[in-house]
Amino acid sequence: MKIPVIKRFAFWLLVVLSAGFMGSCDGNFLDRPPLSQISADNFYQTRSDLRLATAALYGGAPWDGWQNSGFLLLGDVMGGNMVLNWYTDAVQLNTFSITGQNAIMAGAWASLFNVVAHCNVTIKAIQEKAPNSISPTDKNAAIGEARFIRAMAYYHIAMLWGAVPIIEDNDKLVSNPLVNRNRLEDVYQFIVSDLTFAATHLPASDETGRVSKWSAQGLLAKVYLTLSGLNQNGVRNQSYLDSAKVYAGNVCQNSGLSLLSGYDNLFKAQNNNNNESLFAIQFAPGVGWGQGNRIQTYAPSSEITPRKESPWFLASVSYDLYLLFAGNDSIRRKASFMLPGDKYLELNRAGGGYTASTPVLKKHIIGTETDNNAPTMTLTSSIEANAMLRLADVYLVYAEAILGNNASTSDAQALLYFNKVRERAAIEPVSVIDPDLLLQERRREFAFEGKAWFDLVQLSYYQPQKAVSLLNNQKRVTFQYSGGLATPNDPIGSITPATISTFTLQLPSAEITANPRLLEPPVPYSF
Repeated sequence: MKIPVIKRFAFWLLVVLSAGFMGSCDGNFLDRPPLSQISADNFYQTRSDLRLATAALYGGAPWDGWQNSGFLLLGDVMGGNMVLNWYTDAVQLNTFSITGQNAIMAGAWASLFNVVAHCNVTIKAIQEKAPNSISPTDKNAAIGEARFIRAMAYYHIAMLWGAVPIIEDNDKLVSNPLVNRNRLEDVYQFIVSDLTFAATHLPASDETGRVSKWSAQGLLAKVYLTLSGLNQNGVRNQSYLDSAKVYAGNVCQNSGLSLLSGYDNLFKAQNNNNNESLFAIQFAPGVGWGQGNRIQTYAPSSEITPRKESPWFLASVSYDLYLLFAGNDSIRRKASFMLPGDKYLELNRAGGGYTASTPVLKKHIIGTETDNNAPTMTLTSSIEANAMLRLADVYLVYAEAILGNNASTSDAQALLYFNKVRERAAIEPVSVIDPDLLLQERRREFAFEGKAWFDLVQLSYYQPQKAVSLLNNQKRVTFQYSGGLATPNDPIGSITPATISTFTLQLPSAEITANPRLLEPPVPYSF
């Protein structure tokens, strides 16, 4: 039986040090001291200790449940991009028949709250144990990293479950594990507080893979854009739209960052943590179960997996997503999903490449250990760093914040950054942007990056009927492809018509059993 997350928080007080330093990142990102030399009493004594502690928050065990099922299955199965017709819990996601026992949903909850718990321990330890010999600048930068990552986790929690408990001190939870949920608007304000601190104290640049103030400002722009629609009736809050515009615009115009050349290059391991990546989960090869990136298990054939191991998590593409790409968006389509006859020279290089035979996931499938010059990589430890926030996302947030409540815009700045995203994919620029075009552009740009569902949730905050209609009109089925023609298959099950309640997941049953107060109305949070 799985331990409910509320109880599991207590364990991090005892094990976060050893768990955090085991296989979380590669050798270029941190240097691990012998675990026998680490204890709560002798750690957090130097800047190097702080850097090691925060590096442990970027990957490994805390992110396992999210990376290896939550982000794709909740983001892209629920969002209508992907169909898994053999996995009962994934079928529930596709048909909107999710129960409180759904393992994918419960695993995502556990993983994201585990990330929060790790961040809480790190923040408190730095505040209480770091000596005055470490400069306030270095202390606050380390705390800023942890608060950014906590904000990233809470942003996903809020978008999935709505009102949830805000937990920033694990000790208090240990002494009083029965807690109420907090109001959704307070959860978002908590996220804003974390990101504002991070944006103030993180450096403008850091070593490869670590977050910067541009990461914090980029995510802050996304959060303000989301907040602008919360509890609104068709018209988003202009003040929050303005804040989103300021932060996104600052990243776009002043960061010195730019899009990586070639859309398909984004998802090749040699381009991990490229200039466009503002935050990515880091994974090392050859680590144990629950520590690594298992995305290669989605591969269509052992011909393109490390050590020719048999994959087991075949991910089919939805007919709805295929139709969205039909036309001239071929570069992003081929980089996102395979169609029969597609040739990928970067996969199975030693054998002359790989030719697809069925419509399946391509993004994140990076090939064999030889393809990636990673001899210790296994099927369950891909070396791809999974970007959760890219510069292209901030570009589109900026364009949407400028569009705001207008029916369309030809604003020069909105067009400039919107078209940068399209031009990288060799798509013709546009002269007018409207809300539907923006939503479609995001779905194509971020297909299989776990964002499709969240974009619909964000829309549901202020245009619920439009969001419901989009879901109900999706063709959430697999398809056959032959001779350049696609033919949809029958539904994998009876799809429950979506309603506004569809956009808020149930709480995991085990959590309610452990803490019945989760069923009580949300309460304000005391900041």
